[in-house]
Amino acid sequence: MKVGNARYLTEKDLPETLSVFPLSGVLLLPGGQLPLNVFEPRYLEMFDAALAGNRLIGIVQPAFQGTSAGEPASGPALCQVGCIGRITSFGETGDGRYIASLGGVCRFRLMEEVASHRPYRGFRIAPFFADLSDADEEATIDRNALLAAFRAYLEANKLEADWESVERASNTTLLTSLSMMSPFGPAEKQALLEAPDMRSRAETLIAITEIALAREFGDPDTILQ
Repeated sequence: MKVGNARYLTEKDLPETLSVFPLSGVLLLPGGQLPLNVFEPRYLEMFDAALAGNRLIGIVQPAFQGTSAGEPASGPALCQVGCIGRITSFGETGDGRYIASLGGVCRFRLMEEVASHRPYRGFRIAPFFADLSDADEEATIDRNALLAAFRAYLEANKLEADWESVERASNTTLLTSLSMMSPFGPAEKQALLEAPDMRSRAETLIAITEIALAREFGDPDTILQ
């Protein structure tokens, strides 16, 4: 996996511990790009530390019902799976904020929390090393079904898309982009993150879209025709 100027190929390329940035309803996937507006003092400090080190932070959602067994004494419970992001660009706004972009490296599972005097939280992590491989999963994605669901959602909500760019995108890029920009809730975003492979993620995104269409507009089979 190449992200920015760095390559992450083996277990040795990833840290054993990671500072985490909890963001509800935010999804970062391997290979994706996530824009961030960082303004809270503790996370500004976290970004400074990352910039001075390996440029890696973890994006993870706060826990919602059914995602965590309990709440640790050190802070609110978090979802167990997140994604490592590398800071690939950042700018200072002049009013104390950072405007940054993270490139997705690989997913991770939270292990035990690391005690620290810092105002932000860190954990030992178990990375999903399979995310680093260059295995080609393009052919496993049903592009036609994915585009049909996307088109139906846009038409039902009277939205437009740059179809020229969509047609040029590879299956993997298209799936990652649509998953990250999808307007669904935290539980749906977590399901997309935890899908075991590209095919499962595509099927999950299509199913979530069909459910959303059915709830808002009726029979999804009619809408998707």
